[in-house]
Amino acid sequence: MISVASYNIRKSVGTDWRRDPKRILDILREIDADIVALQEVDRRFGSRTTSLSPDLIEDTTDYAAIRFGVRKQSLGWHGNTILVRRGIEVLNQSTLTLPALEPRGAVLADLKVGELKVRVIGLHLGLVDLWRRRQAKSVLNQLDVLDEALPTVMMGDLNQWTTEGGCLAHFAKDHNIIAPGPSFHSSRPVLAFDRIITTTDIEVHDCGVHRSDLAKRGSDHLPIWAKISVRPEGRPERQAAQMTPEAVEGLQ
Repeated sequence: MISVASYNIRKSVGTDWRRDPKRILDILREIDADIVALQEVDRRFGSRTTSLSPDLIEDTTDYAAIRFGVRKQSLGWHGNTILVRRGIEVLNQSTLTLPALEPRGAVLADLKVGELKVRVIGLHLGLVDLWRRRQAKSVLNQLDVLDEALPTVMMGDLNQWTTEGGCLAHFAKDHNIIAPGPSFHSSRPVLAFDRIITTTDIEVHDCGVHRSDLAKRGSDHLPIWAKISVRPEGRPERQAAQMTPEAVEGLQ
């Protein structure tokens, strides 16, 4: 079993408008996932300096940060990065450029977890429906041309207001879309902006939204998580996952 999580940390600025990277790391320790996709890890303007120091991450948690930043002071690619628990091997990493009116991108890491190889993509799609659709198609097209196909988990802030249609329609053609539950706004979550998307050879055993008191203050998004495994070859592709009631409702 592998645990994954996704969290838009809003540059480590909480609902109290304090920038507190240590609080973000405390929340990640609460979730205790093996692999974490982060969005908005870097400041948006100026030097684009990361709000989470890689040294602080490694000194105070069990994670190592995969550096995707082009700038020395940045950690992410358009704010996206991936953290992996120590002991997980990073086999390959790359960045994906997405079409947009505003800068958008995604990050990809091929990981070895025990004896399993898994591909993880962290992404943050745009605010405009037309561009979200184009970005979804771009991600899928870039995956299709890769030399090796792997069990894949895509997760992040999709900015999709509806529970179906839009960019989700593109992902749903050949993937399973998991909505762990409402994650935005953290003070009163009503929108399932944050999603987990998997290839059909991955089984989702459980998923949810992390709603601790600390998480409600850490960002305007709540973190989402899932427990997954890779299906043995020949097993039915779309087997129902054991999900929380909120997750099931989100898929309807």
